[in-house]
Amino acid sequence: MIIEPHTVGLKVSEAPPPVASLKQAGAIMYAVIETGGKQYKVANGDVVYVEKLEAENDSTVDFKVVAVSTDDGFKVGAPYVDGAKVTGKVLDTVKGKKITVFTYKPKKSSKRKMGHRQKYTKVQIESIEA
Repeated sequence: MIIEPHTVGLKVSEAPPPVASLKQAGAIMYAVIETGGKQYKVANGDVVYVEKLEAENDSTVDFKVVAVSTDDGFKVGAPYVDGAKVTGKVLDTVKGKKITVFTYKPKKSSKRKMGHRQKYTKVQIESIEA
């Protein structure tokens, strides 16, 4: 018997519907966006932390769309999908956890200790248009 990870601990009547029926109902719509040299998988209403953007709080930003999944299927761009648009609202600019960077040269009595806190922008995805 094969146990799928998403059904472990659930009763048979509580098991989630199969993915095919969700796609037919139009419940799964997501996009893969690119910003700050990284790619993020987002859906409507998601809140993501991206590399710091030069945008004010409560402003709207548009992202480059690498791939998008809709009712019609999955579209992949080369490099970006034509006509696709993902819009997000900037909620806040925050700093990440502090990391310690320690460098040294053995046998030379040379060492240096530094700290770094990366800045992130908190964005809520408002709409995905394909």
